[in-house]
Amino acid sequence: MIKSFIYPIKELIKGLLTVLKNGFKEKVTLEYPEKKKVLNNNFRGKIKYDKTKCIKCKICQKVCPAKGTIEINETFKIDYSQCIFCANCVEFCPKGALTITKEYELATNNKNELIFNEGIN
Repeated sequence: MIKSFIYPIKELIKGLLTVLKNGFKEKVTLEYPEKKKVLNNNFRGKIKYDKTKCIKCKICQKVCPAKGTIEINETFKIDYSQCIFCANCVEFCPKGALTITKEYELATNNKNELIFNEGIN
């Protein structure tokens, strides 16, 4: 009978000690969107296209593992809703027409806003 009385008190004290121990530690979470995390140089965000450098070689379209994400015809089209941000297109672009940005806030209710379509020279 004494064990059944002591065990809950012991567990209560253990819980209170955990709260006190963690209550004075530095906060891990950020107050997003007011404060944003500092991204390192390896972060792969939105792909940026420079039409002045593009030679229409279609290598980016061929190396993209998410088939149909990049289309090159009369326009350069990239669908960010399908993009897996692997940066193969950036790595294999011979003229550097594609670059990685640190932009990651792409959430939207309209899927059409995630399609970038620009004419090629």
